Amino acid sequence: MKPIATTLAALNLFAAMSAGAQQTITITRRGASAAQPATASNFTGSVRVEPVFQAIAPGRASGSDVTFEPGARTAWHVHRAGQTLIVTDGVGRVQQWGAPVDEIRPGDVVRVPPNVKHWHGASPDAAMSHLAITEAVDGRSVEWMEPVTDSQYRAPVRARAIPSRPPGVAGDSARPSVTPRAMNEFAPKLAEITNRVLYGEVWPDSALSQRDRSLVTVSALIAMNRPDQLRSHIGRARENGVTREEIAALITHLAFYAGWPSAVSAVSIANEVFQNR
Repeated sequence: MKPIATTLAALNLFAAMSAGAQQTITITRRGASAAQPATASNFTGSVRVEPVFQAIAPGRASGSDVTFEPGARTAWHVHRAGQTLIVTDGVGRVQQWGAPVDEIRPGDVVRVPPNVKHWHGASPDAAMSHLAITEAVDGRSVEWMEPVTDSQYRAPVRARAIPSRPPGVAGDSARPSVTPRAMNEFAPKLAEITNRVLYGEVWPDSALSQRDRSLVTVSALIAMNRPDQLRSHIGRARENGVTREEIAALITHLAFYAGWPSAVSAVSIANEVFQNR
């Protein structure tokens, strides 16, 4: 019996190795799948969906890159196994049924639990893109419901939570530093005041949107020809939903008021920021 058992074990090992040898890493290049307009019955406004990957058994997860133009959003819906959204560009909104509307920005990760009624989309003034990862149950991943009304979409947005610093990090424990490292190291008091007042009180004030504040700040820095600050604030403007075309139009407009040299310098900086990002 022992030789037979040894032979069977060897055959099982060979079969396992053969099955493993058939599994290979695959790479799907960006742009392999063309973006398509989203189904009009399940979305409001202009939405494009680009499949990123499909589920391959035994896996159940699939992913899509979804871009919402300003004002666009999904209908109310639920996911049987939940959903994860990773915001990659622009400014968006998400809401769970019965809860306030939340703003989402690049780098934010939204985890929607199974069977929780919700919607997500762009903000009224800026486009938004996210990677949507969803798992299927019995071949289905989503149940669509009624459209999101304009009054629901334009409901007040809940104030963004400010993450705390990790334990042991110096500075205001309730607010991360936005100022450059050089300022934090050379003039810590100036950095503390800038973080607390400018970025902690002025920028979050709801009298102006983050997008409008970026436009004001970029315009002032172009007019004063402040290249170092302009570089970082154009990056912030992009995160706040200001497009490349809008920055170009802004620079062109300011050339007549701030002077051609300032505008030309701004073009070089803006081009650098958008290419690097």
